[in-house]
Amino acid sequence: MKNSILLKNVRYIVTCDSQDRVLENTNVYIENGRIADISDKEWQADTILDGTNMSMYPGLVNTHHHLYQIFTRNLPKVQSMELFPWLITLYELWKNLDEEVVYFTSLLGMGELMKNGCTTCFDHHYVFPEGRNGIIEAQFEAAGELGIRMHASRGSMSLSKKDGGLPPDTVVQTIDVILKDSMRLAEQFHDPAPFSMRQVALAPCSPFSVTPDLMRESAKLARSLGVRLHTHLAETKDEERFTVGTYGMRPLEYMESLGWLGKDVWFAHGIHFNEEELKTLARTQTGVAHCPVSNMKLSSGVARIPEMLDLSVPVGLAVDGSASNDGSNMLEEMRVGYLLHRLQYGHKAPSGYELLKLATAGGARILGRNDIGTLEPGKAADFFLVDTRRFELVGAMEDPKSVLATVGLKGPVDYTVINGRIAVEKGRLVTIDEERTQNSAQESFRKFINRSN
Repeated sequence: MKNSILLKNVRYIVTCDSQDRVLENTNVYIENGRIADISDKEWQADTILDGTNMSMYPGLVNTHHHLYQIFTRNLPKVQSMELFPWLITLYELWKNLDEEVVYFTSLLGMGELMKNGCTTCFDHHYVFPEGRNGIIEAQFEAAGELGIRMHASRGSMSLSKKDGGLPPDTVVQTIDVILKDSMRLAEQFHDPAPFSMRQVALAPCSPFSVTPDLMRESAKLARSLGVRLHTHLAETKDEERFTVGTYGMRPLEYMESLGWLGKDVWFAHGIHFNEEELKTLARTQTGVAHCPVSNMKLSSGVARIPEMLDLSVPVGLAVDGSASNDGSNMLEEMRVGYLLHRLQYGHKAPSGYELLKLATAGGARILGRNDIGTLEPGKAADFFLVDTRRFELVGAMEDPKSVLATVGLKGPVDYTVINGRIAVEKGRLVTIDEERTQNSAQESFRKFINRSN
């Protein structure tokens, strides 16, 4: 059965395509989840939206998150900590996660992403407390209810405190358990077809929480299954000291020794790469998920994004975990990223539009997808709309390509459409009851906190 939408006379269509086109006063026709036509032609459609005052953008693609952390945001005892002590403290709470917590945090985090224009979310889940099952299943259940494209990961930790790592024993697992469950989840949920709504990556947590053997075997398994690889890397100087002291190599050299470079690999953060390492990333087309807000909150440093872009390193944008960001808002990430690099690099910083492209086409490239990230016929109908008549946007629309990063958007977008279906309308989620979800999630949060204290 045909499902169609016509957007009539859209004021600005910021395509983010290879020609960087901005189309004006143009119609967009969507059929069965795909963009069928962008022209002056008027189509008959099931739903017609007036785009006369709207600016249209490709859906944002979040390339790194930890949704479960939403229940550990804004905790006073960790607000002034840097990464290693922050992790050690929070692991004592995270060891009490279960599928209910993961379900509600996934609804909250992805719902917030959608209200702010995000249409695809990658989540890096690596905490699997002993005896707790159904965690990744709970994430996909939440994503299905919301209608968002979900890239989940079977993360892992195998190096506990007693073996020289950071996490407690109750959240680490053996290699055999991890690999067996990784294969099960990939076979059950990974859909490699164009326009798929569910994909899976394998994502050991970090060099200081997994063994070299797990890294090697995860890479072999991922490539045999045709799924992508992800981990944290070069986030802090502490990590660098760990890999040099433990393995005699800097983080990227260590990853290379384990088979962890290539087009199917991307790293979160990538702050402390040197010039030669940036060239290695470019040569191998290994990607980086840039997390400016988290990098600032944890005092980790400033990633060398201008140099990466000059070298054509694949770069996407990400919010990172909610406990190191305290939100799930890619629009905020774009503006903070723009301002951070202006402060650090001056005129060499990426433009506001370049930040938008990192958050759209760049994110799609990181996730290995050519069906999302731009507005073109044949691409997925994933986009969001902003009413240019907003009080806060008076005098700001001379450059619709850059405005979301330079000026920023105050409040949710007007519409988010995912796979050709309206998921956010007038700033509200369409697919779930926000008030009921908020109340149920608050009850779950209180139970979790009481259990953890």
